[in-house]
Amino acid sequence: MKLQLFSLAHGRSGDKGDSVNVGIIARKPEYYEILRAELTAERVKKHFGEMVLGKVERYELPNIGALNFLLHNALGGGGTKSLKLDAQGKTFAAALLRMELDLDETLYPQLTLKG
Repeated sequence: MKLQLFSLAHGRSGDKGDSVNVGIIARKPEYYEILRAELTAERVKKHFGEMVLGKVERYELPNIGALNFLLHNALGGGGTKSLKLDAQGKTFAAALLRMELDLDETLYPQLTLKG
């Protein structure tokens, strides 16, 4: 089953200097384990490609059903150093939620997205 991350989660993001913080929150408690298994730091880094030059760190927040990603060296030096018109991280969550996941339905019986 192919679906966008948006189907399983919502997100928020922001920036601090040259780093972007992206929080991905499961839409349903039962979706958290899917996010934990499928949304790795490596996959997030690959999704953003050359936009994120540094490492990507992932932090798990099971008590709120969320994952937090810290994307280093992602804003061309940050708002005060970059030549980019709007070097801010507030749009990164929306971009990550467009990531397409290819899930094996037999591994995730908790998926209730049909219909």
